[in-house]
Amino acid sequence: MTVNATQQGSGLAGEIASYNFAYLDEQTKRMIRRAILKAIAIPGYQVPFASREMPMPYGWGTGGVQVTAAVIGPDDTLKVIDQGADDTTNAVSIRAFFQKVANVAVTTRTREASIIQTRHRIPEAPLAEGQVLVYQVPIPEPLRFLEPRETETRKMHALEEYGLMHVKLYEDIARHGHIATTYAYPVLVADRYVMDPSPTPKFDNPKMDNSPALQLFGAGREKRIYAIPPHTKVVSLDFEDHPFEIQSFEEPCALCGAHGVYLDEVILDDRGGRMFVCSDTDNCEERRDAGHRGHLAPDEAYGARETTA
Repeated sequence: MTVNATQQGSGLAGEIASYNFAYLDEQTKRMIRRAILKAIAIPGYQVPFASREMPMPYGWGTGGVQVTAAVIGPDDTLKVIDQGADDTTNAVSIRAFFQKVANVAVTTRTREASIIQTRHRIPEAPLAEGQVLVYQVPIPEPLRFLEPRETETRKMHALEEYGLMHVKLYEDIARHGHIATTYAYPVLVADRYVMDPSPTPKFDNPKMDNSPALQLFGAGREKRIYAIPPHTKVVSLDFEDHPFEIQSFEEPCALCGAHGVYLDEVILDDRGGRMFVCSDTDNCEERRDAGHRGHLAPDEAYGARETTA
């Protein structure tokens, strides 16, 4: 999935503008790949790396973009989603960025993509062997809001002292009668490291367990990379008398009628009207293309979408 090539800018013969394949220089890519290999060898462990300046502000996916740039090759097909959607500003801009600097094929279909870069969601469609899921991570340290000192959290990880996290979950139960954390729900990876799965909803946590895809996490501002190799055990923290539970929704998707998927609430008017729709736009459109309809779906037929290059 690597390439040692330089893409030349098109234009008049006198132009000297050029850029490296996938924007980053090859030495930087090798440095990031070494961090990725170490992260794969130690699942859930946060590996420091020298994060580079990217043509986007911190908080807009610089860590995920650097990881994608380090592993993408000319034969890959890229999909980018932002909270499940392919058509939001973050997803569109990152997809256009890689089209320009790597000239790779892009798609909105989960099953067609070899690399999927995501912000805050895991696709509903099951991932397959050979696929790579790259997460954009704002805060990689799961203990940050319990112990702000980085020196202490590193010691806690080294000594496997995660009692503070269990105390936090217990306090939720004492106050609310249940574990109130709904996103960035901490997980234990390979029976060793507690990891922040990025701010994905806890609905997606079970998809991480024993996934056939390689999962890579990049935090550009925090300069950390971590990983979950394929077929790795991932367990959400809980208690025997308060087991981990995912969110449930009373209504199906209003557009495709899907049950058992993660839904977004959409406000329709100022009188309290609302509907729930699939967060994963590809899954929703795929179901509508297959003829499924929700109670608020428009009547017109949905044409098949094409993969663009």
